[in-house]
Amino acid sequence: MTTFVDRVELHVAAGNGGHGCASVHREKFKPLGGPDGGNGGRGGDVILTVDQSVTTLLDYHHSPHRKATNGKPGEGGNRSGKDGQDLVLPVPDGTVVLDKAGTVLADLVGHGTSYVAAQGGRGGLGNAALASARRKAPGFALLGEPGDVRDIVLELKTVADVALVGYPSAGKSSLISVLSAAKPKIADYPFTTLVPNLGVVTAGSTVYTIADVPGLIPGASQGKGLGLEFLRHVERCSVLVHVLDTATLESDRDPVSDLDVIEEELRQYGGLDNRPRIVVLNKVDVPDGRELAEMVRPDLEARGYRVFEVSAVAHIGLKELSYALADLVAKARAARPKEEATRIVIRPKAVDDAGFTVTREEVGGEPLFRVRGEKPERWVRQTDFNNDEAVGYLADRLNRLGVEEELMKAGARTGDGVAIGPEENAVVFDWEPSVMAGAEMLGRRGEDHRLDGVRPAAQRRRDRQAEHDEAQREFDDFEPF
Repeated sequence: MTTFVDRVELHVAAGNGGHGCASVHREKFKPLGGPDGGNGGRGGDVILTVDQSVTTLLDYHHSPHRKATNGKPGEGGNRSGKDGQDLVLPVPDGTVVLDKAGTVLADLVGHGTSYVAAQGGRGGLGNAALASARRKAPGFALLGEPGDVRDIVLELKTVADVALVGYPSAGKSSLISVLSAAKPKIADYPFTTLVPNLGVVTAGSTVYTIADVPGLIPGASQGKGLGLEFLRHVERCSVLVHVLDTATLESDRDPVSDLDVIEEELRQYGGLDNRPRIVVLNKVDVPDGRELAEMVRPDLEARGYRVFEVSAVAHIGLKELSYALADLVAKARAARPKEEATRIVIRPKAVDDAGFTVTREEVGGEPLFRVRGEKPERWVRQTDFNNDEAVGYLADRLNRLGVEEELMKAGARTGDGVAIGPEENAVVFDWEPSVMAGAEMLGRRGEDHRLDGVRPAAQRRRDRQAEHDEAQREFDDFEPF
């Protein structure tokens, strides 16, 4: 059964914003007391957060679909809808977030580091928030904005100071088990280790982490065996340790050729040329292993490597190795640039930045003018096209933003197609310059005829008073015989 997963594809969906409410305050003797529709709540975000207690992406391998909650719609009486709850997904330290094309979106290193993978939609405004001096009683509200829906890839790159690399059964797991308190699976057959093992080593005043990378064989960088799957775990390491088997039973292998093969795989994988390297000749407790180590050591030292003869089983040479690794780790830490506090950068928009663009396209031999911009696209998503007054309000906003003027400059004529939004999800309509887009059915923009006419109760009182006056006149005109 799978217990370790270091790469998953995750499908995340943020919560939708709640719709605004169109409501009019009503009470006795005040049937039209003004708009009191509340705003919709914000949709919940999907947030990835580094949690030190999480070491694998296994949960997301079994449950790759994650969704935050939606915002609640607004209600009458100026009651706003409740915001959706954010969905916080814990991930291991060293998780890299990528899109489907492989572009890195975030590199999550350090406890508490977070990234908003999908942002919740805004809640729609109720008609109370839309009221103005010109539009005193809007008969519509804005719709909630849909939340982001994304497909992302999570890759785990182990955060360790030292990486042990080498052929299967070279003794990497045995070495990490005696250097630290880690208890990896150890057996006398190849590919015993199927997941990276991580241990903590204390050498003097230096504490560092050490990891073994399983499955490196010839062709690993091209996907052969398990190497390509786990080579990413050496990318963050400061020191590389070649663990070479001096007691191998395979006649076509020796420590020098093993080193050359692994170095070639690391070179093809790329990005590791500047890491300091140490060579460990393991299993010197075996008589043949000791002789072979003494034979190849001068050749390895001539290449510039520091060589240590050790035995994980007999605990030979481990102290010297641990202190040498601690020295290299300390130097690597000292050479790193100091972390600076995050600077807040404010980038104000240009004065002449309208926030949208108008481009001309040809579709079926007919011109189509496409409008792209954050504001126009958001306004379209929040418009209820079944409400004529809401459509008129949208036309007002687009006109104030300058969309109509830019369409004229681009050569748009009456009846030309205009699309607002991306090609796969756009609202298309025939352009009519300076037309109220259906809101003229309600009268002039910003007015509501419901407030212009006589209220029903007052009309009934007037009718009763007229009947009484007419009866009184008839009584006064009556002449007895």
